[in-house]
Amino acid sequence: MTPELNPHPLPSIPSGDVFDIVWPGGPSGRLVFASPHSGAHRPDDMRPVPGLSPLTLRSAEDVAVDRLIAVGADHGVPVLNARISRAYLDLNRSPTELDPVLIEDAPTAEPTGKVAAGFGVVPRRAGDGTPLYDRRLSLAEAEGRIARVHTPYHSTLRDLLAAARHRHGMALLVDWHSMPSRAAGVPGRGQRSVDIILGDRHGAACRSATSRRARALFEARGWRVGLNAPYAGGYATQHWGRPGAGFEAIQVEINRALYLDERTLDPSSNYESFRAALAEVIAELAAEPGR
Repeated sequence: MTPELNPHPLPSIPSGDVFDIVWPGGPSGRLVFASPHSGAHRPDDMRPVPGLSPLTLRSAEDVAVDRLIAVGADHGVPVLNARISRAYLDLNRSPTELDPVLIEDAPTAEPTGKVAAGFGVVPRRAGDGTPLYDRRLSLAEAEGRIARVHTPYHSTLRDLLAAARHRHGMALLVDWHSMPSRAAGVPGRGQRSVDIILGDRHGAACRSATSRRARALFEARGWRVGLNAPYAGGYATQHWGRPGAGFEAIQVEINRALYLDERTLDPSSNYESFRAALAEVIAELAAEPGR
C-alpha cells in the first residue's frame, strides 16, 4: 500500500541528471504532472553503436514537452521531468519488461508487443527503428540502469501522488508525451490528423468525468482529440490509474507537428502560439471543478 506522506514531501533524490521537479510557489492541488520522455542526457556507460546521428538517438524523446508543461507549477501543480534519454532507459515501461534479444540472461517473462518490437525498459531500437547497440547488455547493466534511474523516478512520483491524495482525497496524474505526426493517423478525404490523444486505459485509469473534461478542454482550442488509440496509456497510467484507491491517471499525447519541426526537432514557427494555447488548457485543468 502506498504510504501517506506529508503534504509537501521533499523526496531524497539523486542529483539532477536523473530528473528535476518544478515546484509550485503556492498551495498544491490534486494534480501531478510528469514528463518521463523529455530527457536528453545519455550516460557514458550507454555505449551505443558508434556514429549514430543525434537525431536518431533523440528520435524517441518527447522534445520540449517539459518546457511546455512547466507552467503547471504556476497553478499549484508539481511537475516531474525526466532528464535521462529514453534511448538509455524508458521510464514508461515496467522494470520487468526486459528484452532477451538485447539483455543476456534476462529473466523469462510474459512477452509484450513493445518488448518484441525492441522497445522494452532498456530499448534495443531508437524511435526511428535504428538498432541502438552492436552488442548485448549484461543483466547487471540493465538492472543497474533500472536501479539508478527507474527506481528513484517512480519513487518520487509515488511520493508526489501520495501527498496530493493526502491533501485532497484523490490524486490525478497527468502523464505528458508527444507523438510523431505519422502516428496520429493518415487523414482521409476531408479529414485531418489527430492533434491530441488521451489514454485512460479504456476507462480503467480514471473516472469518465475526468476524461470527458480533459477532452472538452483540448477540443475547445480547436484540436482534434482521440481516445485510447493507438495510445491507451503506458506503465505509469496503468500503475497509478486506480480510482478506487484514490489515484487517477491519464496520458496525454501531443502531435509533434503542432509545435516542432520534426526534421530537426527544433521549435517550429507555431511553437509560441501552441505553447500559449496549451497553457490555457493547463490553467483550466488545474482549476475547479475536479481539482
